[in-house]
Amino acid sequence: MPENSFDIVSKIDLAEVNNAIQQAMKEVTTRFDLKDSKSKIAMEGNDAIMLHSADEFKLKAVNDVFQQKLVKRGVPLKGLTYTPFETAAGSTVKQKVSIQQGIPIEKAREIVKLVKNSKKKAQASIQGDLVRVSSKDRDTLQEIIAMVKQQDFGIDLQFTNYRTN
Repeated sequence: MPENSFDIVSKIDLAEVNNAIQQAMKEVTTRFDLKDSKSKIAMEGNDAIMLHSADEFKLKAVNDVFQQKLVKRGVPLKGLTYTPFETAAGSTVKQKVSIQQGIPIEKAREIVKLVKNSKKKAQASIQGDLVRVSSKDRDTLQEIIAMVKQQDFGIDLQFTNYRTN
């Protein structure tokens, strides 16, 4: 009997994030209320974004513009983690936004526990930053996908690599 499997992952498309940053910066530089606020949005490596502005009110407005652009481009906001505001040079404020790539080990354990407690004939295993679920029956895998979608783990989950071996 062939073994069927799929992966549960949590990935954010960085190209879409970059496009959203470009669009948000274009809007920020042309908006009347943010024109001379020294606001900027920049990527820091592959896992963080830095927001800068003149004060907290303007930083919140810049963040709202940025989030609108992310939603328009199909990037899930659940994958972003915000740090508190920090004061920066020249009496400005900044805020770091971390990008979630991969499933944290605690969340992966919760997913595996959910699959095991479901009494379905399927196995779940943690493989790095993803969870692989396998079963002999495709219908069982479909039921597990539906069950995992109903649960809220606090992170955005995608179901990929569906295959029959």
